[in-house]
Amino acid sequence: MSCRNVLITGCSSGIGLALAVHLARDELRRFRVVATMRDLGRRGELETRAGTALGHTLEIRQLDVDCEESVRRCVEAIPQRRVDVLVSNAGRGLVGPLELQSVEAARRLLDTNVLGLLRLVRQVLPDMKRRRSGHVVVMSSVLGLQGLLFNDLYCASKFAVEGFCESLALQALKFGVHISLIEPGPVATEFERKLYEEAATLDLSGLDPETRELFQGFYLPYSREVFAALAQSPAEVAEHTARVITSESPPFRSQTNSLYAPLATLKHADTSGHLPLAAFQRLIFQHDRLFKASLSLLKLLQWRKRRDMDHTKTP
Repeated sequence: MSCRNVLITGCSSGIGLALAVHLARDELRRFRVVATMRDLGRRGELETRAGTALGHTLEIRQLDVDCEESVRRCVEAIPQRRVDVLVSNAGRGLVGPLELQSVEAARRLLDTNVLGLLRLVRQVLPDMKRRRSGHVVVMSSVLGLQGLLFNDLYCASKFAVEGFCESLALQALKFGVHISLIEPGPVATEFERKLYEEAATLDLSGLDPETRELFQGFYLPYSREVFAALAQSPAEVAEHTARVITSESPPFRSQTNSLYAPLATLKHADTSGHLPLAAFQRLIFQHDRLFKASLSLLKLLQWRKRRDMDHTKTP
């Protein structure tokens, strides 16, 4: 099997870093990884984790998805501009009551999460189409399938990503190019930690009392419980993504956490949209004890799943 060039964005930490290292240290040496980040001053952890792969199967380059010229320069620096696999991973988050979010904050979010993907695809897709091969892997989210309280703008950006990719996939397949959406749930990363730390320090004084209590007294504690029960590690998401990349027939959509599968099922079971909205509203607001008990059960299931995986990996 020939060695494939893989361009990954957002590799200074989290999923991007874990995936870059995972592919670069592939025992079959199937990949040459171009791991990119906006700020090369944050390359230290990646260099350490890459070890002997650095300079051989992994190189680090600067790329800011918010800047079209930065994207172009990075792609041009790759021999023959050959990107066999693009992994669009860089992104922003935004959490909190809509009344507190500025239009400028929304613009920055969409510029990175949606237009950043557009800038990347515009650079690599023509060459992939000409070669009649290629794979565009996009780090989406289960929040691109299902809305979540106080994640209005973030969900909007991920819904846009899902629609963009679903539309583009129809054309891409005609040219032998695959597109895959990776849809994680909560992931225990520095990105997520900082996002919720910032949310906890928001100035809520301008909110009505009911919304303030809903966000501060319910949503923030609820989020901590969900993360404690369901969060995957970056390594788990990276391993899942690597399986999609190496698949002979890559899926268009792939959820990394099977515990979230009922979300999609419930949503498509009722085309009016009433069923999933009513179900989530009742579960969260009217049956909170059942909800918390369910989280405890899911936490146990996650623990058992990881234990079984660890036993499988042990020689």
